[in-house]
Amino acid sequence: MDPVNRVSQATLIASDSPEPLWVQAAELIERQVREGVLPAGRRLPAERELCTQMGISRVTLRRALQHLVEQGVLRSSHGRGWYVASRPDRDWPNSLESFTETARRKALVATSRVIRAEVREASLDEADQFGVAAGTKLFVLERVRMLDGLAIGVDASRVVLNLAPGLPDTDFAVASLLEELAAAGAEPVVAQSVIESMGCPEEISGHLDLVPGDPVLVMHQSMVDAVGRVVLVSTITYRGDRYRLRTSFTRGGGSSV
Repeated sequence: MDPVNRVSQATLIASDSPEPLWVQAAELIERQVREGVLPAGRRLPAERELCTQMGISRVTLRRALQHLVEQGVLRSSHGRGWYVASRPDRDWPNSLESFTETARRKALVATSRVIRAEVREASLDEADQFGVAAGTKLFVLERVRMLDGLAIGVDASRVVLNLAPGLPDTDFAVASLLEELAAAGAEPVVAQSVIESMGCPEEISGHLDLVPGDPVLVMHQSMVDAVGRVVLVSTITYRGDRYRLRTSFTRGGGSSV
């Protein structure tokens, strides 16, 4: 039997149970996800089929499905249906760590698909960001970042080429940009980051298997080395269901009101 149909074949919804029908439906689907019957990324059967097999109304089903979305078990895609959410590769550290280092620490395999790798001249805005003259050569790298084969985000990075002249000859399908910079004597030690939530831009939605407008988290970063040079500027667009930033805040001493 195709695993996608198992949730609809189950007949565990008891109308005489004191537990609400939508709760029973949600628990049934969640259990099949937890047991691996419905794997990450799998599309659920059509709502009509689920309603028929479970013996519940569409209103009841949708309440159960929406609850599972809120719990991070499922995700909805407008016009495409309901999908089992991938377990986000979350808990990224507060310390400055490359994507490759994070994956290694979490026993995951980091790979990349290179979209673009080229050398071009810095624009006026980019020159201001890096503190260099307009027209300075930049190495521009755009990649789809993946963990265990799942697309996590699209990373668009820029580096002043003379900091690491060997970058254009590097295979960034497997190499770490931060590690290459460190080897060239331009290791980033501090990153300033701004994170915002937005709808996925159309031009990268296909790389992330999203519909334009689906929720994404966008991180804008500027990294400097030990002598204060801006060595890397990047914009990373993460799938909203596969990324979570964990941080901490410390309350300083002082009076409170």
